[in-house]
Amino acid sequence: MPSPDPLLDAVTFDDDGLVPAIVQDAETDQVLMMAYMTEATLRDTLERGRMVYWSRSRQEKWVKGQTSGHAQSVEEVRIDCDGDTLLFKVEQEGGACHTGYRSCFYRRGEDGHMVPDGTKVFDPDDIYSTT
Repeated sequence: MPSPDPLLDAVTFDDDGLVPAIVQDAETDQVLMMAYMTEATLRDTLERGRMVYWSRSRQEKWVKGQTSGHAQSVEEVRIDCDGDTLLFKVEQEGGACHTGYRSCFYRRGEDGHMVPDGTKVFDPDDIYSTT
C-alpha cells in the first residue's frame, strides 16, 4: 500500500533506516541544526507539524522542544535530488542548540582556532539541569 504522503515514498533511508535532516529558520534561512530521522519520526513530524527526530546516541525518538520548550514548527519540507537528505524550514522557538545558541553552527574557524560566532539565547543549565 502506498504511503499517505508522497514525501515518504520519495525518501531513501540509509542502511540504518535513517535520513539526515537539515533545519533552517524559515524567516532568515539561517541553518539551525542537522539531525537524523527514521520513517516513523518523519511520519510523526508530517502529522504533527512539529519536528521529531531519532537520537542515535539514546536510540530513541526525540521530540524537539519536549524538554527545553524550544520546539520547531514546520513551515516547509524539501528533499534533495537523490532523495537521501531532507531540508526543513521551521519556526524556531528559542534556541535550536542544546548548548544555548540559536544555531548549532555557532562556531567558525579563524586563524587556526574555533571562534564562537552566534547568539546565545538561553542557559542550558537552567533547562537541562537534573537537580
